Amino acid sequence: MLPEHLLLGGMVMLIVVALSDRLRPLALPVGFVSVAGAATAAFWLAGTGMTAQPFPGQYSVSPAVFTAKGALLALAIPVLLMSRTDFGDDRAGDTEFPLLLVSSLYGMSLLPSADSALVLFLGLEMMSIPVYALIVLAFRRPQAAESALKYLVLSGAASATFLMGLSLVYGTTGSMGVEAFAQALSAPDLLSRTAVVLVLLALFLKAAVVPFHAWAPDAYEGASVPVTAYMATLSKAAVLMVAVRLFAGVTVSGTMVDLLAALPLLSIVWGNIAAIRQSSLRRMIAYSSIAHAGYLFYAFLGNADGRMEAVTFYLVVYSAANLLAFAALPSHDDDTVRDRMETLDGLFHRDPLAATLMAVSMLSLAGLPPFPGFTAKFLIFKTVVAAGYSTYAVLGLVGSFLGLYFYLRVIQRMFMTTSTVAVATTSRGAALARVGGLLCLAATAALTIVPGWILSRI
Repeated sequence: MLPEHLLLGGMVMLIVVALSDRLRPLALPVGFVSVAGAATAAFWLAGTGMTAQPFPGQYSVSPAVFTAKGALLALAIPVLLMSRTDFGDDRAGDTEFPLLLVSSLYGMSLLPSADSALVLFLGLEMMSIPVYALIVLAFRRPQAAESALKYLVLSGAASATFLMGLSLVYGTTGSMGVEAFAQALSAPDLLSRTAVVLVLLALFLKAAVVPFHAWAPDAYEGASVPVTAYMATLSKAAVLMVAVRLFAGVTVSGTMVDLLAALPLLSIVWGNIAAIRQSSLRRMIAYSSIAHAGYLFYAFLGNADGRMEAVTFYLVVYSAANLLAFAALPSHDDDTVRDRMETLDGLFHRDPLAATLMAVSMLSLAGLPPFPGFTAKFLIFKTVVAAGYSTYAVLGLVGSFLGLYFYLRVIQRMFMTTSTVAVATTSRGAALARVGGLLCLAATAALTIVPGWILSRI
């Protein structure tokens, strides 16, 4: 449990830092060292082949689990680096942001190792609760409080639904282990089916799958840039890690196939169509994330073999591309102006590197070869076709083509449109955000060049 212990040590140190005005500048470095150390420890333990059950039946680790943890924790590093633009230089939240982020990551790190519903719920809530405060922390917009409240209420409703489903699973199987969900999934009685549906709907709500998606655009728009980046990537990854644990070793069949296909397919189509009309970059990313949630849940239509590899690879690719976009976003004192699509007009002529980073992000999210987004989608649809659901795979593939327009529109605005907006930029934290972008670019390049080598270690 070295990754978790390092995160816990970082939380304690950040509380100490928050108590002293003289130590406040150390908050970001302490958070960075804590997260980077935890990610390094996870990869090191994966490399040593560590397999253990420190809490039998509740918590276990393996090289694949450590690799997933390391990837999620490493993706939090760019979020910390880009946070300087919104939370640096004695601004509100300069110590609270690293503390809340590390606390949320602690809960997230429990999820890949969870062997029981209790640990799953504990990790999911420890991950979610700090995010409620993170949304309203910077208060860069008047609607930040409204966005936080919407996320709080709907996430709470999802947690209650999740708990109700788990209680019914326990009632029908007599077990709190994650394998009990598989037993309920294959049982023919109404109570077991109700339990499975409640758990799935809770996951759909937390992942913003249509029609449970309405909170995402408002929450993403009202939060600050680093918080939106965290919600759009790692928070969504945590929900999918829960789904991976619950569906471990399960091949879905019967009527559950229709539920797992219909709503994700609707998310793919509606997310891509709604993103076309957005004038806010963050709302566009929100609808894009709704579509990508549909792709990810498509993976559960296939066979159990290779599911964790496909989902983990997709999450890493998707997260790296989204974080790259947020890190390359030009800074601005007015958060509303910064979020407008018009601010990207002519970006290549003002900042060629930022425009190039943003273009790589958009092309990868669009799933165009040779970028890793293509490989990630290929793995998802490959599992669906291999399971015999070719019709769903074709419909999902057609729906994915709808996303090409708004991704390519961003590139067109940056490279082929003359800017008509007076852009007053600020350099506060811009260098650190650019470093975070370059780290995401390096990850994207590695995923492009050696995807097979990375997949073999998941």
